Formats: sequence, C-alpha cells, structure tokens
Amino acid sequence: MSQAALIQPPPMPPAAPVPNVLPPGSVPVPAGEVFAIASEYFEAGRLDAAERMLRHVLAGQPDQPEAVHLLGLVEHKRGHGEAAAALVERAIAAGGRRPVHYRNLSEIYRLLAKLDPAIAAARRAVSLDPADALGLFNLAMVLYDRLEVKAAISAARAALEIKPNLPQAHMKLGQSLLLLGQLAEGWEEYEWRYQIPGAAALMPKTDRPQWDGRALGPGERLLLIADQGYGDVIQFSRYIPWAQARAQEVVLACSKELLSTIDRIVPGLPTFNRWEACPPFVAYCPLSGLPRLAGTRVENIPAPIPYLKTDPALVAAWREKLAARVAPGSKRVGIAWAGRPTHNNNINRTIRLETLAPIFDVPGITLISLQKGPAVAELEPYRGAAPLLNLDPEINSFDDTAAVLESLDLVLCVDTSLGHLAGALGRPVWVMLPHAPDWRWLLGRPDTPWYPTMRLFRCPGPRRWDLLLPEVAAALRDWATP
Repeated sequence: MSQAALIQPPPMPPAAPVPNVLPPGSVPVPAGEVFAIASEYFEAGRLDAAERMLRHVLAGQPDQPEAVHLLGLVEHKRGHGEAAAALVERAIAAGGRRPVHYRNLSEIYRLLAKLDPAIAAARRAVSLDPADALGLFNLAMVLYDRLEVKAAISAARAALEIKPNLPQAHMKLGQSLLLLGQLAEGWEEYEWRYQIPGAAALMPKTDRPQWDGRALGPGERLLLIADQGYGDVIQFSRYIPWAQARAQEVVLACSKELLSTIDRIVPGLPTFNRWEACPPFVAYCPLSGLPRLAGTRVENIPAPIPYLKTDPALVAAWREKLAARVAPGSKRVGIAWAGRPTHNNNINRTIRLETLAPIFDVPGITLISLQKGPAVAELEPYRGAAPLLNLDPEINSFDDTAAVLESLDLVLCVDTSLGHLAGALGRPVWVMLPHAPDWRWLLGRPDTPWYPTMRLFRCPGPRRWDLLLPEVAAALRDWATP
C-alpha cells in the first residue's frame, strides 16, 4: 500500500466584491462567498464547477492568492502537475505564504519527482509552523522519496509527537522502518494503514476483532482478507498455512481474478469474492497483517519456493505454442513495463516500452510481452532487432500467465504482480525498482529474502530509467551469451 501526502484547500479569503462579470443586471457577490462555494465544489470533486467559481473571483482580483492556490489544486486533481505547481508558485508570489501553501506545493512537486523544490517547500512549511504535524508528515514523504530514510523516520516521529494519532505519519514511519529492515517496530507502525481515511473500505464492516494470532478452537472461523494489490496477495499468501495451523477453520475473501491462484497455493481453502457471501467468523485479519503476527524478521522470512503450483496441462499447451513461434535456441525473455494505472504509485513504477530500447538489440533472445492493459498499445511501433511476441490476446488469467512463466527462461519487469508471480513459482526474474522502492525490497541489495530466484535492479535517481536500462541491457547480454 502506497500513500500520498495531504492536499488541503486554503481557507476563505477576505470578503471583497466581485466585479460584475456576469450578464448586465447581475448582482456582485462577495468574493468570500464565491470562494466558499468553489471550495465546496472542490471537496465534492466537481472540478469544473470549482474552476468556474474561481474564475469569477480572479476576474476581479487576478492575483488573489487563495483563489490562485485553489485553482492550482484543481489542476492537481485533474492530473496536470506542472500547471498546478505554476499556479501554487504564483499564489505564493502573490502573498500566499502560509504553511498550507508550501505543504501543498511540496506534495505537487514530489509527485512530479522534482524533489529539490519539493524538499525546499516542505522545509519552508515546517519553518513557518514547527508545530504543524501535517507539515512534518509531508517532509517525511519527500525525505523517503529522496532515500533519506533515517531523516524521514525522524520527521515522522516528530509529527507523531505533536499528533500521536496521525495515521499517515504512522504509516510512513512503518514503511521507512521496514525499508531499513527494522521489521519488529515496522510491522507495528504498518498496522496503522487502515486507519487512513478511505482505506478501511477494504475491511469488513463488523464488530468482530482483528485476530491477534491466538489459537482458535473448533467452530471459531478465521476470516482472512486478500487486501491491497495482486502482488501483495501473492506475496503474503505464503502465510496462509501458518494461519491454518492456528485456526481449524479459515476462509479467505479475495478478488475473483486471484481465486484460482489462491487455490493453487492453498488447495481447498474456502474462498469468496463478495461480502454478502461471507460466512460467520470470530476474528479477521488482512493477509498483509500475517507477517507481523508470525514474528517475521529479515532473517526468518518464510520462502518455501515454489509455493505456487501450475496446471501441468496448461503449461504443456503453452510450451507447445511457444515452441512453434520462437526460433530454436533463442532464449525466451518475458517482459512487462507498466503496472495497473489505478495503483496510487504507478507513476513511479511504470515506464514506457520505448524506455526498454537498450535491450531490444541484445542478440540471442526473443522478447515475450506479458503486458496487460492500456500499455499494450505501445507495442505497435516496435522495430527492435530482437523478435517480439505479444501474448496479450491469449492471456486471460493469472493461470495463463503462470503457465507462460514456466515456459520462459527469464522474466524482466517493473515492480508489479508479475514479479511476485514469477518469484512464487521459483522462476528466474529480474525486477526494475523505482529510486524509492516499496518497503519490501529493503535498501541496496541486488536480491531479496522474499524470493530467492529474483534479482533486483535499482533506479539510480527519481524516474531516471534512462540511467538504469543500460545496466540491465549489459546484464542481459552477459546472461544471453553462450
């Protein structure tokens, strides 16, 4: 689970009449009232309506800092980061120099991977109000992205000294500790993730307690929840047998896309994918909470690889397909370069196919595209020397993907569920990580205790994939050389 810093609208500006920008006969309205309406529209997600109200204010007061600021936040919500940053900078130049202006500017720049101006804005916000917990939390977010992880921990702790129940700061503290391998405290802080507004929607609405790991007796059913992304579910499913040893009856809530995969990890486990089908239970636990209950540390991460089995008949069918389409002796390299667009950290982990160009001329390989989703369209202009097969029309499930992986020599991908799937199968897989990686990959290592067959490549700067791909291509040439 990733997170974003808080973006907050500014308060109402001083009341002032708006010039008559409406048709003749209209009555001017105080700017404060128009701005209040714009703020309500913004909070409700009615961005076009919010912009219309703000334009009325700015027609009479072109540099009204709060209106310019809020217009910047409207552009941010639309995904127009550069325009948003320019507007918030303009608001600050026009006199909007309160902590909220700099906090918002810091987050906008962070999401643009412009970490130098982001850290400057975050520090300015803290200097203006050292007692603002949100300012310190924003600072921790930027420090994490800069891989100044110990400093991020200090900032998050400072935020929690001011506001002990700020879940976002606990979450960032947990992620930072886990990234450093300090799993004991990290798991405890990570438990705050479902206290973040909106995150609890993934959990059942119940008065039953979250499981504490104690043994459950006959008739005491434990509900496990396949929470977070597909990769998380695959990774943490290895703990289901541990839970089954402590609860005689276990049932799993899981998205339909992964039901078959779960059955191949834990055959016969009762599952459902709609809350109305949930049977009675005495306690529940998200899969991502099991490592904490199991006392997981870096040195004892359970890695019974492979813990995912494939369908032998499906594997045989895919091997036959690929044998007919790949030249004998050519090494098969599966590739995927983009994650799900809805993932809230997708901008940092996804690249474009053209970014992989350094590997296109590696001799002795055939590229097998395992990419799904909108990024498949990027295959159309491919003109590399290495043959490339697009399997998107033929892959209909995780079972298909797993069977294909059993038929490949190597998988090369960004940090998506494909890497977890290959790792769980025990297949050779190279994963290209963003500069500030997810906590599970730790720091500085080319390997991971979660998946012994995985090799990690780490981006040397924020979204500087152009600096990483030559390294990956060189390693691929060495690997493919007889």
